[in-house]
Amino acid sequence: MAKIRFSARTLVVLLVVTATAAAQSPTIATFNTKSYAASDSALQVLEREIARLAKVSGGVAGVTAIHLETGRRVSMNGAERFPMASTFKIPIAVQLLTRIDKGEVRLEQMIDITQSDLHPGSGTLADLFNKGGLALSVRNLMELMLLISDNSATDVLLRTAGGAEAVTARMRALGIEGIDVNRSTAQLIADWVGANLPPEDRWTPALFQLAFAGVKPDEQKAAAKRFDADARDTSTPDGMAALLEKIHRKVLLKPESANLLLDIMGRCRTGEARLRGLLPQGTEIAHKTGTIGGSTNDVGIITLPDNAGHVAIAVFVKSSDNNSAARERGIAEIARAVHDFFLFQPRASS
Repeated sequence: MAKIRFSARTLVVLLVVTATAAAQSPTIATFNTKSYAASDSALQVLEREIARLAKVSGGVAGVTAIHLETGRRVSMNGAERFPMASTFKIPIAVQLLTRIDKGEVRLEQMIDITQSDLHPGSGTLADLFNKGGLALSVRNLMELMLLISDNSATDVLLRTAGGAEAVTARMRALGIEGIDVNRSTAQLIADWVGANLPPEDRWTPALFQLAFAGVKPDEQKAAAKRFDADARDTSTPDGMAALLEKIHRKVLLKPESANLLLDIMGRCRTGEARLRGLLPQGTEIAHKTGTIGGSTNDVGIITLPDNAGHVAIAVFVKSSDNNSAARERGIAEIARAVHDFFLFQPRASS
């Protein structure tokens, strides 16, 4: 594995040596907002390196990375649809914060949690619920959703945000065509498993356990295959990177709401071996992971050192038969190659 990492760094060094502007130190002040075309030969080399590293994941990979201070970008399968899994919690948060900005919801608003709100993948809320009646603020629920990816908190907030249709409508209003949110996490997981659920008002932890246990292995395998081909709750790498860029630029939310979202994403506790896995120690990254079946994802904003700017990056892997460690290694290798490239190659080469 170390050999692969070294080759990525070697690539960057070679690009720096051949860069026409190599003699000039990169600073934010000298950046411009020009969008670089495919004629940027260095970016073409980086795209080939990403394609090579993506093979480690063992599945179909999609990557879009944008250097936010210059607009330079790379993309592989950028327009292809990938299951978002828990990365769909970012667009949910955006719609929720939009309602907060409008005064329709308050961060400190308390929400009662009932047994029907306890969904698969939600140990934290289940443990709290077992201690008695439970009510949490919108802020607390958002931290649970984004920090530890609690699914019960997510589905409560999806309802508070106005539902899946409202989230997708917000994406369209922002000009983002590549993100669709359609189901709660409970329904999404049930569809992947192949379990049939009764109406939502009858959901309980015991019911989920019974429904999932009744699915035969061949039925689950067929359901997972259908899930991978389903356009619902999917994103393109281009669409997710565009949303991350808008979050960073603070053009879709009030500054205090954007700062809150970035702060929580910066403290994300999941996926330490993914985007963050091979980055230099101490690198700032605001991100959100997602995992279901053969899909393993991580999306976020990397802060480069030495005032070299920021990179919005979305890495999706689907239909992989490799174990999670191999998928995460592929994501980490790609993130390190992108990080090093934009750190040492801040300008276009011809």
